[in-house]
Amino acid sequence: MIDFENKTIFKLKQKPAYAEKVAELLMDGEEVLDAFKSMRDGVVFTSKRIIAVNIQGITGSKRAFTSQPYKNIVAFSIETSGTLDIDSELELYLSEIGRIRFEFSGKARIKDIAHYIGRYTL
Repeated sequence: MIDFENKTIFKLKQKPAYAEKVAELLMDGEEVLDAFKSMRDGVVFTSKRIIAVNIQGITGSKRAFTSQPYKNIVAFSIETSGTLDIDSELELYLSEIGRIRFEFSGKARIKDIAHYIGRYTL
């Protein structure tokens, strides 16, 4: 289950089309920056927040959305992929929740993610 309360480690692959799942939740002026998917669940980074999507049930028609505004991030760190270890990581430290770690598979643009988190938190 993807949610911020469980501080789950996510195995995510970049999937821009996944952003469609949160389109109806976006506020005026809010834009999608990047979207990632695991098996069925995913995470969407917008210009205002991070939205975790938890697909539930056998048919996947039930969905839980958890939104975390960037203003709650007090610190963050990234680990880039290497030659043999192709996964990259993002750790967020949130004021009310604590640490959350995202693990990205493949060639995720982790430095771009850090750039826009920094833009909206600094």
